[in-house]
Amino acid sequence: MIDAQTAWEAFARRDRTFDGRFVIGVLTTGIYCRPSCAARQPQRQNVRFFADGVEARAAGLRACRRCRPDEVARDEAAVLAAIDEIKTSAEDLGARPQLAELAQAVGYSPTHFQRVFRRATGLSPAAYARALREERAREALSSGASVTEAIYGAGFEAASRFYDSMAGKLGMAPSAWVRGGEGVRINWAVVATSLGPMLVAATGKGVCRLSFNEGHEDLAARFPNAQLVEGGPEFAALLQQVVDAVEHPGTGSDIPLDVRGTAFQERVWAELRKIPPGETRSYAEIAAAAGKPSAVRATGSANGANNVAVLIPCHRVVRSDGSLGGYAYGLDIKRELLAREAK
Repeated sequence: MIDAQTAWEAFARRDRTFDGRFVIGVLTTGIYCRPSCAARQPQRQNVRFFADGVEARAAGLRACRRCRPDEVARDEAAVLAAIDEIKTSAEDLGARPQLAELAQAVGYSPTHFQRVFRRATGLSPAAYARALREERAREALSSGASVTEAIYGAGFEAASRFYDSMAGKLGMAPSAWVRGGEGVRINWAVVATSLGPMLVAATGKGVCRLSFNEGHEDLAARFPNAQLVEGGPEFAALLQQVVDAVEHPGTGSDIPLDVRGTAFQERVWAELRKIPPGETRSYAEIAAAAGKPSAVRATGSANGANNVAVLIPCHRVVRSDGSLGGYAYGLDIKRELLAREAK
């Protein structure tokens, strides 16, 4: 069961990502609602939180006719059924099910099911299927499979479809990725900042590594076959942008990045970049925003897999009780970043 303070905060901001995780019982009216219900909000002392509608009805409450909280369970079951169908199709390398087919199978109209699916996962069914194929290709490449094996094994009909799909996402070519950055030039530098020595590295597409208290050896371990070039005139301007972003919170949102991960990791990183400076989110809130409310531990792992500190602000994620949690570069740096942004 979600803790009461987190539930109340989600209810206060009508957070749709918490729908289905609990319901709110309003004792003065005798009804229970979704967290996102648009009805006038009651006073805190008149509210109780229940795991689901069954528990709320057992306490003598009835469902709100405005937000219809019991439909959340049906929506969730429909989305899970559609995801199973998409995954089965991907594993069998069969034809991808169309939106109309998925909607008909779960008893929804295509337009309504598109909204339901996007609300639950953050993606349309078609985008989810594409992300699934991309993730399968990434995993195959990371395990040492040839590029051709990875492309066709992931369900792409042709190599051109794969490269079109991954444009701007892989950064390095797939073959270079498999071979530790072979054939890729990476400019790098270690600069002094108020937070300590900072390593910045970038390909021609954008920043691929930003870390504290690391150096050339650490970068070489990540990209053992890349051409590592210290400094460089073209790199200098980007380096200054990165330093400014670290020293002056709230800037740097336009700095290009060359990062990659699984489909879920990239959804988590996208949600991290939406957190405004001066604010924090819990791991549970990020998991819900990324479309997988139960994947709190996986969200923590995705947070830890972030290669570009500050630019993807994983330091803005804290535990549900408000404590800082962990940070790859030490809690002192995390605490200082949050303190600066709070000002």
